[in-house]
Amino acid sequence: MEKERVVITGLGVVSPIGIGKDAFLDGLKSGKSGVSKISSFDASNYSVQIGAEIKDFNPENYIDKKEISRLDRVQHFAFAAAKEAIEDAKIGSDIDPERVGVYVTSGIGGVISLEQQILVNKEKGPTRVSPFLVTQMIIDAIPAYIALKYGFRGETNAAVAACASSAKTIGLAMLAIERGDLDIIVAGGSEAPFTPTAVAAFAVMRALSKRNDDPEHASRPFDKNRDGFVMGEGAGILVLESLTSAKKRGAHIYAELVGYGTTTDAYHVTAPDPTAKEVIRAMELALNKANVKKEDVSYINAHGTSTPLNDKNETFAIKQLFGDIAYKIPVSSTKSQIGHLLGAAASVESVATVLSIEKGMIFPTINYEEKDPELDLDYVPNTPREANVKVALKNSFGFGGHNVALVFKKFEG
Repeated sequence: MEKERVVITGLGVVSPIGIGKDAFLDGLKSGKSGVSKISSFDASNYSVQIGAEIKDFNPENYIDKKEISRLDRVQHFAFAAAKEAIEDAKIGSDIDPERVGVYVTSGIGGVISLEQQILVNKEKGPTRVSPFLVTQMIIDAIPAYIALKYGFRGETNAAVAACASSAKTIGLAMLAIERGDLDIIVAGGSEAPFTPTAVAAFAVMRALSKRNDDPEHASRPFDKNRDGFVMGEGAGILVLESLTSAKKRGAHIYAELVGYGTTTDAYHVTAPDPTAKEVIRAMELALNKANVKKEDVSYINAHGTSTPLNDKNETFAIKQLFGDIAYKIPVSSTKSQIGHLLGAAASVESVATVLSIEKGMIFPTINYEEKDPELDLDYVPNTPREANVKVALKNSFGFGGHNVALVFKKFEG
């Protein structure tokens, strides 16, 4: 049986540089930074006081008012992005709801509600803990809520792989459509990690930038003076659809998803394997599945966290895999603008990658000021670049050695 081709027919995003696809695109093109002082709580006594938060988000614009307090902020973001993507794809009553799935994940789920209710339990006792806590904090409640509101009765899924979670979820959705299990999957990730404990936890790991006096320039992937990532929040959703279904509906096709590769370092719980052999293999698997040659890759949307180890490791891996070709491929990091959205990072960055293909433009790595002698690729510094992006590789890595690569391609009928 011939595999179904998988295309992208809808996009939705809630990001620190803009809510909604068009605002996000404007932010990408203008080189806007979404990083500022943390406002979610008083972080003045923390070693890290900066983050990429969502400003001016009103859940009442997307969710029934009586349901808002029953959901965590991570679900608010997920539903808002899913609603935009579903409407963008023009999915209506003409689809079979049993053939539509929802694959939406998170790295740490409803941690805001969990932290709040731990304090309630401590201060007021167990009988005062919210009866909604379980469905606020468990990650699989995110796709379940979206499916519930739209009546989609295909499979729901929420693959968790640390900061590669949404990349893996998108990859699994691709495989399900290829197999013919489902016609349409609402796929992506959401994250809302700004709690005192979560920020403290990442800070004491020494994973975060401490450029507190200059937030907008703190996320600086591949720059010599990078000092850690900037935590971010938001959601990115893509509507994946079989080409057969998309053609039948007359849907607009943004791009085609043609490659997915995933491996595990089995090396260390947080540090990447310095040989990068499994990162290389993940990219290679994705390219092989996509049936594209290395010289056909016209853009790499990097994991690009702005940490000393990751940026060095990813650059090394790209050079090992592509050889001399690596120097001809533009590489940029969306995290320079939106920070690191943990489990939602890859899905928002996938939206950016698809927009690069759609708009013929590579969005920049901002805050790139001083070259690191060990990092010598073309990182598209500071300004966007017009380019005919035919094949784009999207990298995503996570603590625990999770490596995922996706390949998006300009659609050709």
